[in-house]
Amino acid sequence: MADQRVFTLSEVAQHKSKNDCWFVINGRVLNVTKFLELHPGGEEVLIESAGKDSTKEFENIGHSYAAKKLLLKYQVGVIGGYTFEETETNNDSIREPKKKEMEAFVMKNDKMPTYTAILEFFVPLLVAGSYFAYKLVTRTEQMLY
Repeated sequence: MADQRVFTLSEVAQHKSKNDCWFVINGRVLNVTKFLELHPGGEEVLIESAGKDSTKEFENIGHSYAAKKLLLKYQVGVIGGYTFEETETNNDSIREPKKKEMEAFVMKNDKMPTYTAILEFFVPLLVAGSYFAYKLVTRTEQMLY
């Protein structure tokens, strides 16, 4: 981190416009002006966080591995006095976990028993059939007179 330029939060706070958008994530000062139009969440989200430490917002969203890797691309310096943990300097925090295969878990919110679904289909059918049978029987009786 010795080769990085050191900034203060007050210096970063001066860069909070659409034409000059900087913020801090995990002690890294980022100039995301060129990224505003590319951001999937829209440029408004970034401009809203401009000029301040946005670490909590960034972590709460749960960004992807690619998004965390972009932090290094747009980094222009560090915040003075920020101590980087060993994992941060080795980029372990942005390493993608390795998985052998994709897993899927389907949660079924349908708490209705199967017989209820069957009843919902057959009861109206039975009522309609009964109605037409009644009409048929009463019609033939009227014809016999």
